[in-house]
Amino acid sequence: MAPARPRILAQIVLGVNALCLAPVVAAQTATASVPQAPVQQEAQQPQQPQQPQPPQDPQQRQQRPPTQPVTQAEAQAAANAQALEQVRTVRYNVRIEAPRALRELLENNLDLERWRGNANVDLEQLRRLVRTAPNEVKTLVATEGYYTPKVDARLDMTGSTPVAVVSVDPGEPTVVSDVDIELRGFAPFKGGDTPFDAAALRNRWTLPTGARFRTADWEAAKRGLLRQVTQARFPRAELADSNATVDPETRRARLKVVIDSGPDVHFGGLEIQGLQRYPASIITNLNQIRPGDEYSEAAMQALQGRLQETGYFASVEVSADMAPVLDQQVANLNQASAQGQAPAQTAAAQGGPSTLPVLVRVTENKRKNVSVGVGYSTNLGPRAQASYDDLNVFGKRMKSHLIYEQKQQTLRTDFYWPVTSNGYRNSVGAGYQRLDAEGQVTRTTSIDATRAWGSPLLERSLTLQVLTEQVAIDDLPFTRVKSVPLTFSITKRHLDSLVQPNKGYIINTQLGAAVLPILTDERFLRTYTRALDYYPLGDRGTLITRGEFGAVLSKDKAGVPSTFLFRAGGDGSVRGYGYQQLGIPVGSAITGARYLFTASAEYDYYFKPPYGAAVFYDVGNAADNFSDLKPKVGYGVGARWRSPVGPINVDVAYGKAVHKVRLHFSLGFTF
Repeated sequence: MAPARPRILAQIVLGVNALCLAPVVAAQTATASVPQAPVQQEAQQPQQPQQPQPPQDPQQRQQRPPTQPVTQAEAQAAANAQALEQVRTVRYNVRIEAPRALRELLENNLDLERWRGNANVDLEQLRRLVRTAPNEVKTLVATEGYYTPKVDARLDMTGSTPVAVVSVDPGEPTVVSDVDIELRGFAPFKGGDTPFDAAALRNRWTLPTGARFRTADWEAAKRGLLRQVTQARFPRAELADSNATVDPETRRARLKVVIDSGPDVHFGGLEIQGLQRYPASIITNLNQIRPGDEYSEAAMQALQGRLQETGYFASVEVSADMAPVLDQQVANLNQASAQGQAPAQTAAAQGGPSTLPVLVRVTENKRKNVSVGVGYSTNLGPRAQASYDDLNVFGKRMKSHLIYEQKQQTLRTDFYWPVTSNGYRNSVGAGYQRLDAEGQVTRTTSIDATRAWGSPLLERSLTLQVLTEQVAIDDLPFTRVKSVPLTFSITKRHLDSLVQPNKGYIINTQLGAAVLPILTDERFLRTYTRALDYYPLGDRGTLITRGEFGAVLSKDKAGVPSTFLFRAGGDGSVRGYGYQQLGIPVGSAITGARYLFTASAEYDYYFKPPYGAAVFYDVGNAADNFSDLKPKVGYGVGARWRSPVGPINVDVAYGKAVHKVRLHFSLGFTF
């Protein structure tokens, strides 16, 4: 029977319309000779007695005395209204007269805006929307702290398209006059625990006395306060109560927040889920959380980050296992129900264990992975590469890659042991590299053993190499050297972002030596330091300074592998010159030097983030004597784009010593 309902409703509507239109037809016939008939007809519409307009509505239609003249605008409005009465769908515009911030709020939330363009809106519904608009406006602007606004809404019918006009004078905003933060619980787990710093928590409240009271800020402040509590020691803390008392006359708001800490929580043992192919030691060796430690989200996030960096897992989730807590709460509910009592409403009253296991859920990566790629750099030219990664070769991770570039070709394989319980990352590898730069062709074969430790913020490594090197220059006889150097490297990072830095610094220092007479043609000592600093200037500008210094001490430079000598020029060095163009001339080639010095100053300005421009000035050189380090100058301009994968830089630089302009392209910041 459902399909018959629309027909029945339609018949009822048609019958009602017929009854309503009969008096109208009669009235039109009786008043046909009256000069002001259009105005009288509008006032005699049968709908008006059924739904009278409020007195303050400027669109209210009243019977005009015959002796009072009708203006042209009023006559046009009446005619437009009469025409619209016969149209089911009304197209209208909305004009909001309010301060910009409130205007955007109202445009996004008023029913007048949301129903605009809807085919089901007729003239009567439009008038109803206009009548209800003031109350909507008052509710909306109250969320911004305005509790005594003056609001006027009217429907302008003088044009061909009706315009709903909403005028808002928000008045003065409400400000916070008092904040009461009540902390319940926060008892130490045991006598030796550190007391909770309630004063520091209150000082971090983000909606202080004197601030404008906005609903969004009020909610954000409560969430932020609770978030700070749950990050350490009290993960089961709850917002027990909160209220904001607003006095519209004095425009003052009094705030109260009550936080129940729940029990003081400590970590228990480690539980691992998802391991199938790899040993549990991969996880346990990286775990620095010990049973009995205070609950800390930062500690769990650090463990999660270390596990993700291993490459063994496609996904990692580290959390406190709340299953025992939920079990206890269910038991409490069942017990309260059996005894006819109301269940506990707070975390402290609900009870439950105060020691929670650390749950690690992992999804293992595919054991074998092959990848290929192409690229380009202005230093080494076009690039094609292929990589192969096997996560379990005799219990080790194997990574190998082949990179073919215009000036350099590299083939290398490394084996990595799982991180030890002391945090050491041990690896061995072997590789071959051919480099053709500035007329010197260098072929290097090496075997390496490396121990690395630390975090991305402070990295350290110790590398022992056994290498042989063959160097060819023009038609000169090639030379072959061998060496067993030991190199210690330390890198300190203090940046606001490791991908898109805007503030902070990074510094790397290397100390190397080949002092044993075993497989070494020439004993030498080597030191190298490179530093990079980011200093923000204003909201959109950044000053980037860079410095580099290196030195090699030996009796005879000819026996030192060129890998440990220095050349300058190119991206990340002295722009305006070719890659490794600055060094010691030998025939038509440029060879390595004992000393290196470079410096750079660059100013980046992001006029339309993430797009910006740069100006820079680079100096530097490489020489066999410190006194010969006469700097070569390069300067220019560049374009910047902070892409999702890192900064992309395109520079046009002029090398003053060679009187040439060069294009430099780089992705990310190399260090």
